[in-house]
Amino acid sequence: MQDNHYFFVKNLLQWHLGHHRPMPWKGERNPYLIWLSEIILQQTRVEQGLPYFERFKAAYPTVVDLANAPEDEVMKLWEGLGYYSRARNLHGTAKHISTALNGSFPSDYEGIRSLKGVGDYTAAAIASFAYDLPYVVVDGNVYRVLSRFFGIETPIDTTEGKKQFAKLAQQLLDLCVSEEFKIAEGKQVNSTPSGFNQAIMDFGATHCTPASPKCASCPMQPHCEAQKQGNIGLLPIKSKKLERRNRFFNYLIINHLDKVFIKKREEKDIWQNLYDFPLIETESLQEERSFLSKNKTVQTWLGESDWGIKSVSPPMRQELTHQRIVATFWEIEMEDNFLQKVANWTPIERKNLTTFAFPKVIDLYIRKKSLPLELF
Repeated sequence: MQDNHYFFVKNLLQWHLGHHRPMPWKGERNPYLIWLSEIILQQTRVEQGLPYFERFKAAYPTVVDLANAPEDEVMKLWEGLGYYSRARNLHGTAKHISTALNGSFPSDYEGIRSLKGVGDYTAAAIASFAYDLPYVVVDGNVYRVLSRFFGIETPIDTTEGKKQFAKLAQQLLDLCVSEEFKIAEGKQVNSTPSGFNQAIMDFGATHCTPASPKCASCPMQPHCEAQKQGNIGLLPIKSKKLERRNRFFNYLIINHLDKVFIKKREEKDIWQNLYDFPLIETESLQEERSFLSKNKTVQTWLGESDWGIKSVSPPMRQELTHQRIVATFWEIEMEDNFLQKVANWTPIERKNLTTFAFPKVIDLYIRKKSLPLELF
């Protein structure tokens, strides 16, 4: 076995003995709750995801409870977490487990990996944490720790890089659970798949951090290649620069009597199955009030009825992975003679807006206006 591999695993597990990161899912063996936590934490910081995990766990203690929940209820509970396809997949997979698998979560890697919304990382996490199967997890923390310690400059966002890091991580896990290592070190440390996976993720999250890593007190320092080369801040390497396209959304908050119109986003686009207001998307930011009166779609929607613009919000922004949404909210008041022409518009009382799941930018606007929204 390679000396630096052994050094890494031994010192990692010894470090973890005194540096456990307390989390409500730590030590959890219930595959449903591990799956729930992993789906919530995809693309989400732990601090943000933790209260959502607690709320979902309380609302749906079992996978069958989640399967039986109405979709709108699940989406509302997810509201604010973003990447809403996770919630749709979560709900759909719970239904599959409840019906096709009789409520029993798969107990092998292949069965777990076959679930919708479950990739290699999530399947490995469930397999190792729930069943102690020897599958390694490779997340951002693992990329960072391994790239620095072993001095790997292969970009982590390439096929070559992903394969290289996955192979190395698996070699380290295999060493950790080997009989040779267990005989020498196993009595002192947690040399199990779950123990190794948790240790390396905790090490990256709390010690070998992206900014200001604790190099001075690092047990890996004697053999850390990044420390020797002085390039800690440069690793890991990414080859692609994230680019976002701008989209300009004009939301019409159409007030008629004591109701406001909302609609469900059923098209294959961002925020599918969430609710929003009637929307006009434009190529650029619209700042003139005359924009609405000149727009043909608006004329079709509102017809010959009398209406007036009561207020226009400043542009509000929401950053998505590949898109930047710039939203403007146009408060419109219709006269009593207004007849609804669009079938998928739903009139609701303003006080009930908070019971529907909206995208973050809309939710922020609603809260900023302190429901019920006041016309002025």
